[in-house]
Formats: sequence, structure tokens, C-alpha cells
Amino acid sequence: MAKTDDVSDRGARVDARPPVSARETPAAARWAMYIGVAILFAIACGFLSHWQFSRNAERTEQLELVANNYDQPAVPLETLLAPGATLDPADEWRPVRLEGRYLPEDQLLVRNRAHGGSAAYEQLVPFQLNDGRTFLVDRGWLAPGDRQSLPDEIPAPPPGDVTVEVRLRPEEAAPTSGRSAEAGQVPTINLGLVAEQTGPIEPGAYGLLVSESPAPATAPQPVDPPSDDPGPYLSYAIQWILFAVMGFAFIGYVIVNERRLRREGDDDDEELPAPAREKAPTERRRVDPVALHRSRKRPRDRDADDEDALLDAR
Repeated sequence: MAKTDDVSDRGARVDARPPVSARETPAAARWAMYIGVAILFAIACGFLSHWQFSRNAERTEQLELVANNYDQPAVPLETLLAPGATLDPADEWRPVRLEGRYLPEDQLLVRNRAHGGSAAYEQLVPFQLNDGRTFLVDRGWLAPGDRQSLPDEIPAPPPGDVTVEVRLRPEEAAPTSGRSAEAGQVPTINLGLVAEQTGPIEPGAYGLLVSESPAPATAPQPVDPPSDDPGPYLSYAIQWILFAVMGFAFIGYVIVNERRLRREGDDDDEELPAPAREKAPTERRRVDPVALHRSRKRPRDRDADDEDALLDAR
């Protein structure tokens, strides 16, 4: 029974050994781990920086396209868009000339358009060309009404034969959420959704109104030209690169600071008395300065020793 207790005690002593702390891990292993974390962080920053550079390149192409096409002279529609053809992305924003008449009985409103600081509407009116095709024209935006969400007034397009100048725009995507709109409205300028209510229209593009001749007495507000702001993408890309560099700089600071503390611990270890050095483990370790101060041998008080001797003699 005694042997069993002895074995149990030895097992308990073995199991009670404290786990290896991070400070007891070899310095080279810790530093390798630090550098590995910095490399992973730099790789993530590199991907994010590349993504921002890509977005900046796309934005630059858009600005160049607008600058090259926006103020070009108007040409007949068939010059840039053949019947049933899809709009060439290089021709976006190019002005074209339409001749024919509006079909006001098929006009629609696009809801939730951001204009004038409100959820405004845009007026879509099919335009029948002299060659028989029907082309969709966005005449501009209308503010919501004073007492209701719908505009107080929807200006009628000019009747009869009209010459219209528009800028070519590609259709917008249909809502992925499947949201719909009331009759006479559409959620986006998607030509498929528009054709469901107006009948067949040219599927390649729609036109953003520039001018009408003859000009009507009242008309919607013109849609603002596209912004020439390049966006924050380039600055964000540079910031991610700087973050990667800062990660390596921080790891370098941690390693240098740890080496400095280790050297200070080694210097304190050399100041220990000889018995303390003999008891110290062979593996070099940093000594706590407070513990070192307490472990140093203090000078004896001779007066106290004399008093103890007198007391013993009595």
C-alpha cells in the first residue's frame, strides 16, 4: 500500500509540472514565428493593395472614356448602333441623333433615383424612329411630390416630329432580389423589364437626353454629368503597402527589444553572488531585477549581534 501511495505521489509530482511558457521557447523559434506572422500579414496586404490598384485602373478607364466621348458631335443612331446590336463599350456616352416621334402613352417612371438629395424619379419615354425602330429615351429626373412620393407633375414630351440628341448608355442590371414596381414604373433601367410594359424596343442601349427640337415648355431636370472624381482607390492601395512595411517594422522592433531585455538579464545574472550562480540552471535565462535585488546578501548589523550575545549570556 505504501508503494502505491509513493507511485501516486510521484505521478502527481510529474503531472504538476508547470507547462512550458512562451518565454521558455527558444528565441530563434519565437522570432521565426514573428516573422511568419509578418509575412502572412504582408501577403494579405498585397492582395488588398492589388485589388485597390485594379479598381483604380478601372476608374481611370471610365474617366478617360467620358473625357473622350462626352462632348463628341452627335451622329445618327445607326452609325454607332445597328438594329438589334449591342452597344460597344467604347461608344458609351457618345451623342447620337434621333428623328421621329415620342410615344407618350407608353412612358414609364424609374423610381428611387438619387437626385437633388432625395429618392427621385426618371422619366422614360419610347421614341419611334423614322426607320420603324423604337428607342428608349431617358428625359431626365423629377422630384417627389409635396404630399406624395410621385411627382406633382410629369412634363409631356413634345408632340409630332421631333429631333432628339441623346448620349448612349448601356442598360442596367435587373434587380437580383426580384423586387418589382407598380404599374407604370420600373425598379431599374433594364430594357427587358421596360419592354414588358411598353412593347418591343431596341435592346442594345438607351439614350440619356441632351436636347429636343422643338423644345417643350417644361421638361424634367437634366441628369448630372458623370463625376470626374478618381476615387480613393490609389491612396488605399498605397496605404495597404505601408501597412505591410509597418508589420515588418513592428516585428523588428519586438525582436530588438527582446534582445535588449535578454542582454540586461544576462548582465544582472553576472552580478549574482557565487552560491546563487552555482544554483542557477545551466540554461541562460533573464532574471527579474526585483528578485535579484532581494536575493543579494545584505550587510549584517553588528549592534544587533551584540545585543543578541548579551541576551544569550543572561
